[in-house]
Amino acid sequence: MSVDLNEYRDELVRAAPELAETLDGLFHEAARLMSPAGLKDYLDGARAMISLRKGPNLLVSYLDEMPLVVKECGEDIIRDVVGATLKLSSMVSGEILTLMISTLPGAANRFGDADLLRGYLQLLHRLAARAPRGLRPMLGVLEELLSKLTLSGLRRWVDFGADAYRRDLPKQADYFGLVSEDSRAVLKQERRGTLFIDSQRRLNFYLRAFWGRDFFLRPSAADHEGFRPFIEGGAMHLPDAVDEAHGVNGLDLYRAMAAHMAAHITSSNKGLSQQALNPAQIFFVGLIDDARVEYSSIRQFPGLRSLFRSLMPVSPKGHYEHETMYLVEATARALLEPGVFTGDRAVDALVEQFHLNVGANERETMFSWGLGVELYSILADRRAVPSLRILEQLNIPYRDDNRFFWSLDAFDWSNSAAYQPDFQAQVRRNVGLMEFVNEVEVETAGDDAQEVWVLSSELFPYEDEGVSYNDMEGKEPVSDPFHYGEWDYKVQLTRPSWSTVYERRQGRGNPETIEKVLTAHKGVSHRIRQIVDRLRPQGISRQRRLEDGDELDINAAVDAVVMSRIGLQPDPRITMRNVLNRRDLSVLILLDLSESTNELVRGSDRTVLDLTRDACALLASAINGIGDPYAIHGFASDSRHDVQYYRFKDFEQRFDPDVKSRLAGMRGGLSTRMGAAMRHAAHHLSQRGERHKLLLIVTDGEPSDIDERDPQYLRMDAKQAAAELQQKGISSYCLTLDPEADRYVERIFGASNYTIVNQVERLPEKLSALFANLTK
Repeated sequence: MSVDLNEYRDELVRAAPELAETLDGLFHEAARLMSPAGLKDYLDGARAMISLRKGPNLLVSYLDEMPLVVKECGEDIIRDVVGATLKLSSMVSGEILTLMISTLPGAANRFGDADLLRGYLQLLHRLAARAPRGLRPMLGVLEELLSKLTLSGLRRWVDFGADAYRRDLPKQADYFGLVSEDSRAVLKQERRGTLFIDSQRRLNFYLRAFWGRDFFLRPSAADHEGFRPFIEGGAMHLPDAVDEAHGVNGLDLYRAMAAHMAAHITSSNKGLSQQALNPAQIFFVGLIDDARVEYSSIRQFPGLRSLFRSLMPVSPKGHYEHETMYLVEATARALLEPGVFTGDRAVDALVEQFHLNVGANERETMFSWGLGVELYSILADRRAVPSLRILEQLNIPYRDDNRFFWSLDAFDWSNSAAYQPDFQAQVRRNVGLMEFVNEVEVETAGDDAQEVWVLSSELFPYEDEGVSYNDMEGKEPVSDPFHYGEWDYKVQLTRPSWSTVYERRQGRGNPETIEKVLTAHKGVSHRIRQIVDRLRPQGISRQRRLEDGDELDINAAVDAVVMSRIGLQPDPRITMRNVLNRRDLSVLILLDLSESTNELVRGSDRTVLDLTRDACALLASAINGIGDPYAIHGFASDSRHDVQYYRFKDFEQRFDPDVKSRLAGMRGGLSTRMGAAMRHAAHHLSQRGERHKLLLIVTDGEPSDIDERDPQYLRMDAKQAAAELQQKGISSYCLTLDPEADRYVERIFGASNYTIVNQVERLPEKLSALFANLTK
């Protein structure tokens, strides 16, 4: 994919003539920081700025400032910024929009995280809706506000001003401009002790000095009670601000958090599974593992013991609502420091066992598992185990929530460059043959190369034996992981980030295979086309009796004048609008590609997969005549850690030989973790701008996977996924080939949201007729 500036140049220069001299420099600066997809979003966003007709300054400011924002928060933020600007455009003037864009680099630098910047953009929209007169003065003092407040603190400061001065416009402007005493008082009240952004550089040097490697630190909004730092996605997430704790200042608290999480990363040999453990056992295993990794870090850097010890709580009587919590607190102190006792003989024996054996098991997470379960058993025998709600009241402020410890996802933590910010990530470029041959630097570079060149056509070695380099050494790219929660019907809670989806590509086949399918099914294809042709939008319709139409409705205007002349109240709806009929619909067809699709259809020499492929090919050929954006994706799973998602055709792709070769190469295998696949399909559908969205699932059996024995678990998760999609405005419908699906499919999708195909050989015709009925 390449982006040609010349396609945009005339339009941009016409909107802002001063860009004639600077546009090339701006583009090259952006190209240095963004991928081709990011560049396209950047230039499409510039077009959106032009469409607002708010003056040239907005466009110039956008082109100047967005590369700086991308440098801090990654190129995914571009669409969020453009979307936020479009939303605000109907509420505020172009001058305020320009001011907002010009202050974004400073905000991005202070927040340092894309999610926090998205929260800031949402806050601006909320302020514009509630107190629009406050937006300009606030942007004028934004630098001072962000130097003292976190995002959550800024949100509370804004909410107070919007509520207190909703109708007093002069005082509203004084409040948001930091002129009034109330404004300064609330600012002082919301100000936190130490901000992450002011400490990040020192923390990076601190960790590098200890472990001789880099760790990636990210701020997270600590705007809810009980927030704890966590490790996820290759990064250590620390609160965006901290206050003094137990007499320890904020910077030292940050150092203790960072050192503790770094010890987890460097001193753990593998993650563990929570299966067969109850919540209290999970808590106690985590308590022991915290002590294990701290032992490892203290052995290397003895000075850390005094830092950790200073943050250990010693709570007075009456602080906890359960007596056992004082023993748990004492156990945490005893595990940290040899020679400290809890006063409980059985627990002290376990602590002694820990100190005797931890040296030989310094990196063994199973060591923590065994002692944690044993500690739980000691308390369970006494019937003295508090509930999880009470256990989580143990406030050791520098310890994380241990989600890293329970993660079984493969991640190379020994590689200090395992995580990179978006603007440093590996770049993939599509190049021509001569550039590929003449300028490639390292032919044998590995997967960690800074830049990967992709040749669209095949390249054969000099010793041409009919086998290309791609066939010999190439491999299809695998996406970054997408994490989704899963619904546990037993505890009626969502397990956060429980399943992991990877987008992969199956091998290609011969596109002639699809052409032969279309030729062999000409009769069916003709009937499908007749059905689908009836769905094509027809002509223009006229909407009358509007207050804000595009042109005057003469009849309504005459009636209004007559009513006015005779002294009656006229109808103000005297305009009309001509509307082009369009369906405003996007459809994603999601195919179950599990192992069972390789089975032969009874009485036929064809497999379920063959018929599924034929049905998709015929339907895709017919839908092209309507113009609806549609995609064909598939999925299979190999446990919750590897849900494989395949994109055979995306919404913007034409039904061309490339797509046909993907369909021809479709293969079946593995299991059916339907809920995770539905959530990822919803991720793609939610990015579409159409008003109506439909997810059409084609499956030959019920949800199942190799790591889940309870047949109800994945069914209930799929049901919850369908409900989540409905909340997002996405309709889901299931076409199942399982003749016994009545016993579960209705519970998942609802009584009117599924069809059972008893004659599998009629799938191609059934799928197309169903599409027509669902999208009328």
